[in-house]
Amino acid sequence: MWGVAEMELSPDQQQRYARHFVLKEIGKAGQKKLLKSRVLVVGAGGLGSAVLPLLAGAGVGTIGIVDDDTVSLSNLQRQVLHTTDRVGMLKVESARLALSALNPDTAIHLYPCRLTAENALSLIDGYDFAVDCVDRFETKFLLSDACVSAGTPFCHAGVVRFGGQVMTCVPGQGPCLRCLLEEVPKNLPLCTDIGVLGAAVGVIGSLQAAECIKYLTGCGHLLSGQVLHIDLLTMRMRKIPLPRRVGCLACGGGAEGFSLQDHAAEYETNEKNPDETDKKEG
Repeated sequence: MWGVAEMELSPDQQQRYARHFVLKEIGKAGQKKLLKSRVLVVGAGGLGSAVLPLLAGAGVGTIGIVDDDTVSLSNLQRQVLHTTDRVGMLKVESARLALSALNPDTAIHLYPCRLTAENALSLIDGYDFAVDCVDRFETKFLLSDACVSAGTPFCHAGVVRFGGQVMTCVPGQGPCLRCLLEEVPKNLPLCTDIGVLGAAVGVIGSLQAAECIKYLTGCGHLLSGQVLHIDLLTMRMRKIPLPRRVGCLACGGGAEGFSLQDHAAEYETNEKNPDETDKKEG
């Protein structure tokens, strides 16, 4: 297998990625890194609708998609990766159709299942980066804990109403989701009650894609050790420092002997239809 330096770009790739080549922070060397990279995106809903095409368009070589849900009509206000004629189709299948049409360079691996304490580590295995595009905080904590356990960097985000938050975790270097929130939040308002702006989901998802691309190419500064909050209604943005918490159960002094199985009950939810009962849009 050729290394990145020896990898040759085809004439089609030379044209497709030409705008990356003129970015000195990426260039041809960075593009070759993207083409050899593997990214796992958990959730093919609202955030996934922004993240997935941007990563495929950027030339990420392999994208894995985890989602067990099907497309519903009420998704389409914000989950613009899907289309009306795909209502009832598995979201991973709908995503594959869209991404394959966008960029045949990208290999798409589908996992039509829910992330669980039993399968999380095996799904993450072999991927260079993971992206949290799920709607349930239980699953967000599971993904964060699994990535920390596996040493896999990931980008977390959540959206509600007109805004949301983004942070990136590089295990061993920066804080994880449990450093921000010690445990799964309870009794959060439902998006069915307070709503979510489709454009807000697109903005936050685009930032996640940018974080992923920066990590894979080694350019820029990541949102590690800080949380970015955005409110599109007022157009206010602020970055809040987030240090690693000394006693964090996942990445701090309390992590010795940490097991996903020991926290399986914390990751469980009684929600059956995330589109009807989601707490945070993903």
